[in-house]
Parts: sequence; structure tokens; C-alpha cells
Amino acid sequence: MKLLLVGCEYSGTTTLALAIDDWAQKELGTGFRLIHDHFKLPDTQYRHQPNETLPHGSELTEEEIRNWQALSPRMLEVIQRHNLYYHSPRESSSKGGNQMMIGLHIDDAVYGPLYYNYGHPGVAGDRTVISKHIELNFMKFAPDTVMVHVKASPDVIRRRMNEAPHKYPVVQEKDVEHVLHRFDEEVFNSLLTRIQLDTSTNTVQGVVEEFAEKIQAHLSLEDRMAMHTHRNDSKGV
Repeated sequence: MKLLLVGCEYSGTTTLALAIDDWAQKELGTGFRLIHDHFKLPDTQYRHQPNETLPHGSELTEEEIRNWQALSPRMLEVIQRHNLYYHSPRESSSKGGNQMMIGLHIDDAVYGPLYYNYGHPGVAGDRTVISKHIELNFMKFAPDTVMVHVKASPDVIRRRMNEAPHKYPVVQEKDVEHVLHRFDEEVFNSLLTRIQLDTSTNTVQGVVEEFAEKIQAHLSLEDRMAMHTHRNDSKGV
């Protein structure tokens, strides 16, 4: 199973990714070895669970965060472009195993021009162009990838901002409607197969159940066989 979760900050992409990982463990017998969730700047490498081993080294220090934030738009654009292409599907992506990413080029296309002053249309590093390059790699090397558009209403986004603010937030409260609209645009223009989930009023478990229902039509033969085998093994068949 190959998933790309996208959505406005505070919509619940990370929470849902972890819950889907638990679901995959239960239903397929194996979860996602890594959940790549480092496409919002700066990549602070925070732990989702206490004592969790971070896949890409230790958390950034406060000094490293300040150094990152002091980089010019040109440097940020280059670093993030390399980050996108490095995580873009390639020939080895077609080999087995569950894969999940959060944000990737969709996050970058929304946040780059708005908050970091790079990726504007018609200039070097135009994120409209870069995004299509990334998606063509998906179509060539990982065409079974499903984009999961995670949504929440503006009021819910703002409530979560105020009740549980991120240490290094990206989205500003005044921009919520605009950011939601931009995610709608990027998802609509995507070449990838996609499903939509709304976390505004449903519980995490309820959203996972909705995901489990909607993903059925997009499961690969390998996924279906893994699910069938795991269910039979669990029953002792």
C-alpha cells in the first residue's frame, strides 16, 4: 500500500497517519516501516510517541532551528527541492512494502510561495512545474499510490490551533481559508488517485473506518492477498 496524506496543518494528517499505521498492522499484518512527515519547514524531527526512535537522527536544537529560519528563500528552495526529488518515487519504489508520506510536493506548493517566498509561478523553482515532475515519477514508478486529502472546517482548524498549538507552526490563523482553498486546488489538479476524509466532527477511529471503506477500491492485489492471509492466520486457519 502506498499512501500520500495531504491537508492543511491542523487538519489531522499526522494523527491519521499513525492511526492508519495501526490499522494496517491489524488488517494486513504489517504497518509502514517509515512515515515520512518532514515536508513542513523547518523539519524539527519531533517524536510522535514518547521514547520513539527518530528515523533521521535526533531532534533539531533551538540553535539549529534559528539557523534554518535565517536561510534565504533561495537556499530554502534548493534544499526543499532536493528533499522532494529525493523522496520522489523511483524504480526501487515498485518493490513491495507499505509506504506512506505526508505532504510532499502538495505541502510545498502551498506553503513555499505563501510563507517562504519561493516557488512562485514563472520563476526558477516554480512549484507548479516541480509538482508535475514529482507526479510523473509517481505515475511511472508508483502508479498505485493513493492520495488521501484530509480536510477540516476553518473553525475546527482555528480551534485546534488555539487548543494545541504546534511549537513551530506554519499556517497563520488569518490564512486558514486561503490555505484550505489552495490545498483543494492542488489536489484537484493532481494526477494521482485520491480519496477525501473529513476530520471536523468524526473521531479518529471513525475517520479510520471511513478510510478502510474508501481504500478498498484501490487496494493492490498484493494488499488483498496480505489482508486475506493475515485474517486466516489470525483465525488459525
